[in-house]
Amino acid sequence: MNVTKFLDQADSIRVGIVESNHLLPLQLGERYSSLAELLATENPIATIQSLDTDAPVPIDDSIRWLPPIDDQEVWAAGVTYKRSQTARMEESEAAASCYDRVYQADRPELFFKATPHRVSGHKQPLRIRSDATWNVPEPEITLVLSPQFQIVGLTVGNDMSSRDIEGENPLYLPQAKCYDQCAGLGPWITLFDTLPEMSALRVDLKIERDSHVVFDQQTSGAEMARSFEDLVGWLSRDNSMPSGAFLMTGTGIVPSNEFTLHADDLVHISIAGIGTLSNPIVQA
Repeated sequence: MNVTKFLDQADSIRVGIVESNHLLPLQLGERYSSLAELLATENPIATIQSLDTDAPVPIDDSIRWLPPIDDQEVWAAGVTYKRSQTARMEESEAAASCYDRVYQADRPELFFKATPHRVSGHKQPLRIRSDATWNVPEPEITLVLSPQFQIVGLTVGNDMSSRDIEGENPLYLPQAKCYDQCAGLGPWITLFDTLPEMSALRVDLKIERDSHVVFDQQTSGAEMARSFEDLVGWLSRDNSMPSGAFLMTGTGIVPSNEFTLHADDLVHISIAGIGTLSNPIVQA
């Protein structure tokens, strides 16, 4: 089941089920007021199936997608793929050993990524920092967590990153990672009764510039060095998420050191069995 948020013709925020080429707007009634509340129920799929829907809305270019987030926090994991370990060591000679050690350590790298107002949905702009010269998207399988830290679904994530800022000093990571329009989520959340095997989650990153594809690469969850459950276990230690959370699980695709995003680029991230998140790039 795919569930999303969008703006209807009256500019009201709606929650809907994505079925084939249509959106089915949900009637939340008096019991629920948000998508996050549905995700926090004991069985989100059954809860959503119990709700009435409005008439189907054809999915076309007029749909105004919203990120499928309400008041949850967005967290991210780093150095969970070999490619990410290598890239981080290349960008920061002074801290190369830190990234090498964390790749092999029991405790993963976890960091706070974004508050909801910094998150962009499908077709909404993502930003490259005005004070950075080396910027990349990071395509990430993103876990949707309930307040009890249960993995209730998956979505597509883009963990935008300024590699020159982080590479100058690892202590600058919050500035390289967390700013306005720094995170993409969407186009919807895919809910599962049973999570697919990580190896089935193929990830594709494609970047267009002036109508030409300038980058296209694939990986899969099979390349991850850590399990989803391991990452969630560490995130939940001495931590509470009253509304649930989104956890980006790291990237296995990093463009070469010569590549940087430009304003007006179009970034497409596809994850098999979930969907494609597309975002135009802007820079102040």
